[in-house]
Parts: sequence; structure tokens; C-alpha cells
Amino acid sequence: MTPMLAIVAESSDRLTWREVPDVLPAKGEVLIRVNAAGVNRADLLQAAGNYPPPPGASNILGLEVSGVVANVGEGVTGWTVGQDVCALLAGGGYAEYVAVPAGQVMPVPVGISLPDAAALPEVACTVWSNIAMTAHLTEGELLLIHGGASGIGTHAIQVATALGSRVAVTAGSRSKLDLCRELGADVLIPYRDEDFVACVNNATDGRGADVILDIMGAAYLDRNLDALAPDGRMTIIGMQGGIKAEFNIAKAVAKRLHVIGTSLRGRPVEGPHGKKAIVEAVVASVWPMIADGRVRPIIGARFPIAEAAEAHRVLAAGETFGKVLLTVSE
Repeated sequence: MTPMLAIVAESSDRLTWREVPDVLPAKGEVLIRVNAAGVNRADLLQAAGNYPPPPGASNILGLEVSGVVANVGEGVTGWTVGQDVCALLAGGGYAEYVAVPAGQVMPVPVGISLPDAAALPEVACTVWSNIAMTAHLTEGELLLIHGGASGIGTHAIQVATALGSRVAVTAGSRSKLDLCRELGADVLIPYRDEDFVACVNNATDGRGADVILDIMGAAYLDRNLDALAPDGRMTIIGMQGGIKAEFNIAKAVAKRLHVIGTSLRGRPVEGPHGKKAIVEAVVASVWPMIADGRVRPIIGARFPIAEAAEAHRVLAAGETFGKVLLTVSE
């Protein structure tokens, strides 16, 4: 079997582009020749040895790609060799080829280039599954997004605005807050200088946020409870601020709060909460927003795949905004 090239994570800062065993599509899978791969914080954690892939998933980094269908496995319908696609992965994206369950493959949205499409699968599936399918954000409600200038944040601002919701964001610099404003956010909170609870309450006449999309976890838990409106919903999707905190049950009970922890990578492909159902919902609901210009991928930096270590450093240091992409092939 001819070897292919992929990034091998020897340590958090030693990411080597070298030969690895080739991959072939199993039954129900699509083989994609990768054009570009998105970089996510999960990749940084995995490279550091802190986030192993789910059982059966590739050990190669990479949770989203765009590319061209190179082959299809037994039983696959709807995808043919030569089609431009993008895909949500459980791993394997930092490579020349990746095999992915057919249910996690998506068409490239109308008006988006093939390389830029790599910036969409992970953020689109994360945002839609959380704010729409789990928290049920509706028109007129206020969504608070922590990390508004991140890949998740920049996408969530646009989707929430398209749904007719108000958006509040936290970010660490004026330039990042300005970007959030351009994308549709109207409550801009410099978290180093201002208390986000007070800012949200001031913007809502004391009511609070209806939905919070939280990447911080423990460090923000108690203040997030304070910031939520009665019957508010919070989805915790990250733990950048730690994993353990005291939970004030009285606050949650008094306001009838919903505090929900969610993840995407470890979900099964099939089933009512599986990746296939999320992908189908994204294509049906978010891709039209992209096609008509209400939502667009925000890409802050691009690197050749051989410079993956530098891409990781830039993302970890917060030196960019939106998505970071790796170019794998033309």
C-alpha cells in the first residue's frame, strides 16, 4: 500500500509532515483528497497528549477538511468521485487523504471556495447543534458568546443574527470587539476591563441572557448563572477556564436554569443526537444562510500543512481571530 503524507504529533510543538500508512474507505465511508484542514483547540489538546481521539478514530490530528472525493466505500450513495466536499471528522484531517463516514460529508456551500470550506464543518455543526438544536435560541432572545472573535464565536454571531436574535460577546481586545460588531454583535464586552454580568444586565434592563454559549467552563460558571435570564439555557462546550467549580443550586432553581454540557467529537454517527443528524440539519438550515450572504467563514490565518506547529502556536497565543486553516494540496 502506497504511503501518504500526514502530520505526526511527536509532542505539542513537534508536528512533523511525513509518510504514514495509506487509508482506504471502509463500508459506508468516503475517501477525500484533502485540500485544506481547519485547526481547532481540540487539535492543540490532542497534540499535547490531553485529548485522545474516540475509540476507532484516526490518531492523526484534524476535525474538519475540505477536498475532493477520491473514492467511495461499499454502500455509499449520493457522493461520487470528483465532487467538491467538506466534512466533519473525529480525526485524520491533517493528511493528504482522510476516510470519513458518508453521513458526515457535506457539499461545499454555494459561493464558498474549496479551501475556505474547510473553515465551516466544525464551527457550523458545533454552533447549530448548541444554539438551535439544544438551547433553542429564538428571534428576539439575547445570546451571550464567550470568545466572540474565535472561530466558534464569529460563526455564532452571524447565525444568531440571521435568526433574529441579539448578540452579546466577550473578547480580549478592541480590534476583536470591532470585528464582532461588524458581524452583528451589539453588546461588546472587554472581559479584562468590565464585568460581563453587569454589562449583560445593563443591556437587558436586568433580565439577563436567554442563552449562553460558553467555552470557559469552571472559571465562569458562577457568573454565568448570574448572567442568565429566568428560564435561561447555557451550553458549556469548552473548559479553557478549568473543569471543577462550585455549583450554586439555589441560583439555578430560583431562575429555572438549564445548564447543559455538550461535545461533538465523541458522538455516534447515527441516532437522534448523532453527527449525521447534526450535519443534515446544518446543510438544511445554515448552508442557505451562507448561500445568501448572511453568514460567511471568517479566516484569520492560513499556513502550509508543513507549518502546522506554527499554526498551533498562533491559535494558542490568541494572535488571530476566526479560523486558522492549513493548506494541504491545490
